[in-house]
Amino acid sequence: MPDTTTPTPAGDTAGGDLVSHYDLVIFDLDGVLYLVDQVIPGAAEACARLRERGVPSAYATNNASRLPGDVAALLTRIGIPAEVREVVTSAHATALLLAERFAAGTPVLILGAPALQEEVRAVGLRPVTEALEAEVVVQGYGPDVAMRDLADASVAIRAGATWIATNADKTLPSPRGPLPGNGSLVAALATALGRQPDTIVGKPDPTLFLEAARERAATHPIVVGDRLDTDIEGAYRAGMDSLLVLTGVSDAAELLAAPVERRPTFVAEDLAGLFEAPPAAGTNQWRVEDHGDQWELTGDGRRIDALTALCAVAWAAGEVRPVTATGEAAEAALSWMKL
Repeated sequence: MPDTTTPTPAGDTAGGDLVSHYDLVIFDLDGVLYLVDQVIPGAAEACARLRERGVPSAYATNNASRLPGDVAALLTRIGIPAEVREVVTSAHATALLLAERFAAGTPVLILGAPALQEEVRAVGLRPVTEALEAEVVVQGYGPDVAMRDLADASVAIRAGATWIATNADKTLPSPRGPLPGNGSLVAALATALGRQPDTIVGKPDPTLFLEAARERAATHPIVVGDRLDTDIEGAYRAGMDSLLVLTGVSDAAELLAAPVERRPTFVAEDLAGLFEAPPAAGTNQWRVEDHGDQWELTGDGRRIDALTALCAVAWAAGEVRPVTATGEAAEAALSWMKL
């Protein structure tokens, strides 16, 4: 696993910008490149710079409501040209898993969007609507999933059907803020059943990232995501470096309290961080003094480096304490972090 004790570059990233040390960039989508269907400022420009430099990209999403072709078309429409082969979705990965575990024609009850239905049907399994006919229940995100769907799934699982979830994201980023995701629906069903799914396919399971790297014969990829509990932990499980961007779900407070497996190798405000050189060890201009019951932030420089300094202290201490700021720059940085 990568050394994720501090969000600063390891020794082999000295010199040059961050992306120059990797042979593949694996992007999460929602919260990194777009929100719903609106491009995040700077994302198209960052992806264009990667193409100009010949750095390959892949796109790995837990969202099971779109087919890979639909994802590629959406990315292209918002100014990020993408090919179907570059996209890995949890719906597609789930369908491949079903094909490995179950015989052709196995009846499957599907909760989710039409894209998930298509993926399951494409590998030879048979979608059904009768709960007691199903041998497998597949649960994925869909905007039209209703209480009756959860009820049918509950009946099928209690009758012995295998329960597989495409992902467990509790929320989805949106212009209105985080909205309930598939994980929230999985939690509702788990509460009713008194147990968890038999299998959860999407991130933080490393399958999507490992498949993306394998397809491109990448030996040193980096994962770029906005969620600690899926993207960053998934990269950790895959043995890959990661970059957390603060354009989606996870924020500074969550980052400071992150356990080891959810600590990114690097942190940036947005995708411009791919083209910046993180400060070398010992050169951060921010300082954090320990006053026992609280920490004091002082110094000047980039506010993202102030967050990096606080992470180093919090992760070493294994706890988060109240933070005060001394000086105008420190006060501005702390206000930006919303701590």
